[in-house]
Amino acid sequence: MLNLSVLLEDAARETPDRDAVVLGDTRLSYALLDTVANQVANLLAARGLRPGDKIALASPNVPYFPMVYFGALKAGVVVVPLNVLLKPREIAYHLADSEAKAFFCFEGTPQLPLGEAGFAGFQETDACEHFFLMPADPTATASPIEGAEPFLAAIGGQPGTFEAVQTDANDTAVVLYTSGTTGQPKGAELTHGNLLMNAIVSDSLFEKTLHDTLLVALPLFHIFGQTCMMNVGLFRRGTLVLLPRFDAKQAVALMVKEKVNVFAGVPTMYWALLTDDTSPEDVATIRDNLRVASSGGSALPMEVLKGIKAKFDVSILEGYGLSETSPVASFNRPDREQRPGSIGLPIWGVEMKLIDDEWKTIEGEGPGEIAIRGHNIMKGYYNRPEATAGAIRDGWFRTGDVARRDEDGYYYIIDRSKDMIIRGGFNVYPRELEEVLMTHPDVSLAAVVGVPHESHGEEIKAYVIRTPGATVTEDELIAWGKEQFANYKYPRIVEFRDELPMTATGKILKRALR
Repeated sequence: MLNLSVLLEDAARETPDRDAVVLGDTRLSYALLDTVANQVANLLAARGLRPGDKIALASPNVPYFPMVYFGALKAGVVVVPLNVLLKPREIAYHLADSEAKAFFCFEGTPQLPLGEAGFAGFQETDACEHFFLMPADPTATASPIEGAEPFLAAIGGQPGTFEAVQTDANDTAVVLYTSGTTGQPKGAELTHGNLLMNAIVSDSLFEKTLHDTLLVALPLFHIFGQTCMMNVGLFRRGTLVLLPRFDAKQAVALMVKEKVNVFAGVPTMYWALLTDDTSPEDVATIRDNLRVASSGGSALPMEVLKGIKAKFDVSILEGYGLSETSPVASFNRPDREQRPGSIGLPIWGVEMKLIDDEWKTIEGEGPGEIAIRGHNIMKGYYNRPEATAGAIRDGWFRTGDVARRDEDGYYYIIDRSKDMIIRGGFNVYPRELEEVLMTHPDVSLAAVVGVPHESHGEEIKAYVIRTPGATVTEDELIAWGKEQFANYKYPRIVEFRDELPMTATGKILKRALR
């Protein structure tokens, strides 16, 4: 048996009364979190879901996420986490492509009406049979959306005990949607073995205290937050202090109030903490408690790294990984020399090398494309054997990221061979945006690229050729895009052109556009 839910179950046995999850004034013990997860598992079994079936989960960083996540795993059911910013069209695609049989969706807020978007996407699919709405107000007794089943009522009559299904290490635990430069997003199948090993090895990179308190600002629907904060936090019996939406002032307040000693974030989060006008008293408290800080998602600017060290007296350790690698593949370990600007050394049990376009190994410094092999490599892309074969060969996964390597084996990212844009730590894939932009009646051709941005790392820019006689303006097209895409995705900049640079075969030269 190697069920990832052992992370919660073992912690509940050892430290039942310790706070597992904190959100504002709500504090849930490990025993209570495990009990609710058991109710979710019983609910799924009662509704006819069987091991290997899939459920979708759309929730920000609130207690519902670990409740449903580990409840599904206990039942042997595969979890498909969805970005809370997705729009109905995108949600419907993910539900259909993953063949999810149930959808657990947070109600949301007036500013982020996730429940309404989720239910609209659910209604567009045929295979998904159950929609459970998780209320923003836990005391609510009825669903505000007609036709949506209230989550709390659904689990209310379910037993609080459940014997976890025995899963094999190679059984799929989670399907995380990512994308290449062509086609729609595709689901990376991560196994119980992938995720459990990555949590254990990631945990070993840091010294434990008697009781760690982690500020979970990274979204749990993202693999970085899922593995490095939630799963690692539960493995070390820590307390997860949840922050549903990152805000520097709120983050500082929680660090001070809860005496947070572990934090992980993307570079834009550190940039916000650095530029926040934190009071001297709060800075002093954070300096006294914060012991571990790690960064990933995109390259961390050197000035931010130096600034955080000067302000909070903590060194940010940089790492590297992808959804397909569970995610951690390399890290600047605290027990080894730290090299700023480097993504560090491969973690235990993982190999990295540089390859060329033909998969041939490149010796020495490189540069070359990073390839990874080890316990962290995904099972494959769900229902996409050709995409899997193109990404994995002889156990090696090609990342699309170009790097160099120094004589001591430290890796340094220097470019991306894929066209992927990283905006504020979120992956944005141009092909998807281009295809939807071209459904606008006034758009003849579109090319989307990332352009440098001070706080987000990259901003999304669309170069557009209008259809003859069209008069759509930049503001109008941006507003239209905002309706079509999640808030982190839509192009903020539009430039109209009469023509785009192309090769002789008609391929747009995005390098020239950048």
